Amino acid sequence: MAQNQAANAVANIFRTPELKEKIFFTLLCLLVYRIGAQITAPGVDSAALLDFFQQQSSGGLLGLYDLFTGGGLSRATVFALGIMPYISASIFMQIGAAVIPQLEKLNKDEEGRKKVNQWTRYMTVALAWVQAWGFSLFTQGIQGVVATPGFAFSVQMSFFLTAGAVFIMWLGEQITERGLGNGASLMIFFSIAEAMWPSIFQSFRFLSTGAVGPFDLVILVVIMVAVVAGVVAVTMAARKVPIQIPQRSMARGRMREASRSFIPLRINSAGVMPIIFAQSVIVVPATIAQFWGSGNPRLQEFAEYLNPGTTAYYVLQAILILFFTYFYTSIIFNPVDIAENLKKQGGFIPGVKPGAKTAEYIDDIVSKVTLPGAVFLTVIALLPIWLITVINVPFQFGGTSLLIVVGVALDTLQQMQQHLLLRKYDGFMKKGRIKFRGRQPTGGF
Repeated sequence: MAQNQAANAVANIFRTPELKEKIFFTLLCLLVYRIGAQITAPGVDSAALLDFFQQQSSGGLLGLYDLFTGGGLSRATVFALGIMPYISASIFMQIGAAVIPQLEKLNKDEEGRKKVNQWTRYMTVALAWVQAWGFSLFTQGIQGVVATPGFAFSVQMSFFLTAGAVFIMWLGEQITERGLGNGASLMIFFSIAEAMWPSIFQSFRFLSTGAVGPFDLVILVVIMVAVVAGVVAVTMAARKVPIQIPQRSMARGRMREASRSFIPLRINSAGVMPIIFAQSVIVVPATIAQFWGSGNPRLQEFAEYLNPGTTAYYVLQAILILFFTYFYTSIIFNPVDIAENLKKQGGFIPGVKPGAKTAEYIDDIVSKVTLPGAVFLTVIALLPIWLITVINVPFQFGGTSLLIVVGVALDTLQQMQQHLLLRKYDGFMKKGRIKFRGRQPTGGF
């Protein structure tokens, strides 16, 4: 029964001309993106750089960034920066809208949003140039990677990487406008999915060589299945706050019984951003020690104290994730705006006064449901390190990447299901639970 329903849903995709065109256009753009991610920038020995990444940056911030770019950073391709400069610029604009009233006002009308989007593009170019220049200096500091280091190489590398980042930004916007939805998220999704296949084959190779025993592999598979199920459950989970909106009768102009609906408050509204923020902060001591602490034993000792696998690393990482989960949720979720919009529509939460009391009620619920989401993010972030140190798994199983993959997959299914429902076709899920998931904040996570 379920198989027939899924088969019918897939068949209905090709019966919907608009949806079929969107899928083909999205796949074409993603193919161009992945082809560009294989072209190495001139003047770089990609084999030497890849060898350095495999030895030094496994599991660190560079490794996470490289995962988001589909390995483009470790190979120094023209798309080495990926979509990350655009996502970073979008996040900065989100934070700016939360603290700058003028920017928040611009986001509330269409013309203002166009200006904000244009400023985001300008900021993307600036961030891409800064990151490209820093990456050129980074590659020149690795012996044997750059044949002719110097100022000219930095300018050349910065030009190619910035141009690649701008092209990817344009490609992502085309997917958003003419494709299946959030182009930035889909690009990261395919970059991560491409990197997952080698890890799967690597697992069987470790089993054949004896690096991983059969019992350990069974435990790892069980953990993977449990993590995937947990990620799906938490990503879709939401607290439904009931609301009532009075409806006016068109015949006599009188109010009739209020329609009942609800506001879905997601457990994990912040997505994967708290993990990224926490990892960005926790690698700062190691980065400072690597570049400026060679002659400072105390700085080196402090950096080693925060190495992955230490107790201090676990504690600090957990605290940072909990903090950034609440911080980022407060930025992207404004209970006051929800209460005001509800009041303008004449709606209300049963038993709660409209206005300030409604905002306080929603804020209290968000604070409560965010805690289990923050704890889950902490477990997901620390799980790969725990598997390596405790079970002695010789490779990383990234819960962070699973959060992104599951989130983007559910959002894409939601977009496709909406197109199918517009054509009066059955969706992918009969009860349509994914429609309560909501959209990801700008930035793709």
